[in-house]
Amino acid sequence: MRYLHTMVRVHNLDNALDFYCDKLGLVEVSRQDNHKGRFTLVFLAAPNDVKSAKNHKAPLLELTYNWHTEEYAGGRNFGHLAYCVDDIYALCQSLMEKGVTIHRPPRDGHMAFIRSPDGISIELLQQGEALEPIEPWASMENIGSW
Repeated sequence: MRYLHTMVRVHNLDNALDFYCDKLGLVEVSRQDNHKGRFTLVFLAAPNDVKSAKNHKAPLLELTYNWHTEEYAGGRNFGHLAYCVDDIYALCQSLMEKGVTIHRPPRDGHMAFIRSPDGISIELLQQGEALEPIEPWASMENIGSW
């Protein structure tokens, strides 16, 4: 058994791709438009997983965009996606500069949470040992739910 992908339904594909690719840094690996079913599937991979994703179709995040208008609620009951990152402080700073709210700042140098435009919680974990706690992160408060 091996992990393949997680599917997340998105309300606006452009907003979702801006968030996951342009801001978070995931890479679009493939896309499928199904005209009969009226939906688009976009498969994304973390930069270090692109080769494996292309060769083995895993590990992937599948964004499902249904062409008809549909509201999706309950992103919190999904739980969260988790990504290991090289420098949690640098990524969180970059995300903030791009307008992403850091809901749970990396006060401990190890873990942070953000949310996608569709309300999916995303956990960011520092690769290896936690970084030394530093300001402004160490004293930042949580914002909203994560």
